[in-house]
Amino acid sequence: MAAQADQLTITKPTVLVVDDTPENLSLMSRLLKESYRVLVANSGERGLRIALGETPPDLILLDIMMPGMDGYEVLSHLKGDPRTQTIPVIFLTAMSQEEDEEKGLNLGAVDYITKPISPPLVLARVATHLHLKTVADFLRDKNAFLEAEVGRRTRELQAIQDVTVVALASLAETRDNETGNHVRRTQFYVRSLCQALRTHAKFERALTDKTIEALFKSAPLHDIGKVGVPDHILLKPGKLTAEEFDIMKRHPVIGRDALQRAEEQLGVEVEFLHFAKEIAYGHHEKWDGSGYPQGLKGDEIPLSARLMALADVYDALISRRVYKPPMSHDEAVALILASSGSHFDPDVVAAFTRQEDDFRAIAERYADDDEDLAVVLNRMAESATTEKISVQSG
Repeated sequence: MAAQADQLTITKPTVLVVDDTPENLSLMSRLLKESYRVLVANSGERGLRIALGETPPDLILLDIMMPGMDGYEVLSHLKGDPRTQTIPVIFLTAMSQEEDEEKGLNLGAVDYITKPISPPLVLARVATHLHLKTVADFLRDKNAFLEAEVGRRTRELQAIQDVTVVALASLAETRDNETGNHVRRTQFYVRSLCQALRTHAKFERALTDKTIEALFKSAPLHDIGKVGVPDHILLKPGKLTAEEFDIMKRHPVIGRDALQRAEEQLGVEVEFLHFAKEIAYGHHEKWDGSGYPQGLKGDEIPLSARLMALADVYDALISRRVYKPPMSHDEAVALILASSGSHFDPDVVAAFTRQEDDFRAIAERYADDDEDLAVVLNRMAESATTEKISVQSG
């Protein structure tokens, strides 16, 4: 029975009474102790220390006229501290002027009880405000839970999106004559260019933090359309014939269409897919209109595609392939500068010159090794064997 009584005491709401008059503290304690756990303080300073203790009270009955720290000052401290600002405070006072009540309510008090007190009124007011606090705490906890749940689900969806991009990019990579590091490097090249251009008056509104992040995430899908190109063309070590090149030039359309169908099946527009479609479809367009598949010119080419065009070409130039040695960074820079206004957007080239050292660092950080090249060689050898068998069977 004693254990049960202790448990009941622990679960009672706690009411702190702050008053400098011992008789008032004794009266309030006797009145409240049947229903509540009662704490008392005979000064504002002591009341504040108790309120800021390890277990804050659920409600405070606070006298106004006290020596030292009066009730108004105590209330100001309580409402200014995140640990105590939600505790309801009811003023106990012999002051009954409207301006006194207004001052206390403006500071954050929830109610006034005038002295001499009416016991039924005190019990009713305390019960009401404790109930309101219980409801407010529940709603606050529920909102905090919902915010946490929304955050968790957002992170989960973001992770799913990131995994999907990596999986799709890896699928294209398994059939290409480029390494996975190419995808990684071009991501960072694109972000580097964005960071240089975001202070440009022409691009500052378009290149927000959110847009730059979306471009970074969608960049790996620029060559997703290559999954639709036959191996004997995609993995051919030598120069393509005119007919083979025409087939190769279809990969931007294949990529754009695949992403478009995915978005249509989702039934909603997805920001990173929007940029992925632009990049996949437009990264072989050229500033002077001589590119493909549409022959777009100048600003007709989406900015995302213009950024990827330079990033993709730079990486192709400096990368070692089974059919060509790598070009030096300086040689690649010179070639890109010479192509400003023809192949590349001059503004993007200008950004590239400012980020030249960053490009070099990215290339070194994610450089291909002999194992990467060996994987590509194996793909090409397997493709050649398959093609030879196919020809013999025919």
